Amino acid sequence: MTKLLLLATAFMTLVGCTSVGNLGLVTRSTGDPGALLRNSQPYTEIGPAEGQACRFFVLAVLPFGDSSFSTAVEDALNRHNADALLNVTVSSSLYGFIPIYNVYSYTCTNVKGIAIKFEKKEEKPRNP
Repeated sequence: MTKLLLLATAFMTLVGCTSVGNLGLVTRSTGDPGALLRNSQPYTEIGPAEGQACRFFVLAVLPFGDSSFSTAVEDALNRHNADALLNVTVSSSLYGFIPIYNVYSYTCTNVKGIAIKFEKKEEKPRNP
């Protein structure tokens, strides 16, 4: 009985929540995805890429870190020297330890996708 009570107490001190979504094309925050699509910009697939961004909270009043989507995308792109991600899966998670008192909690945003590098589009010479 004591072990069961101890296990139930340990379980009650941990809480977590995750949400997931999908996107087609994600570029750096300074990029213009509309122009890339309009101009049919050629690209090379680099391979699978993942990025993460986390924010931590101590006593629910001392936050540090950055868990934004753009930071997670920058992390994934910088790891692979890529320009954009295709078929992106985004997940946001929130974890709390001793949630009643909010002693310590953190939230993370994860992105996964196919890293790509845009190629320079060759200009066709104009006829005089």
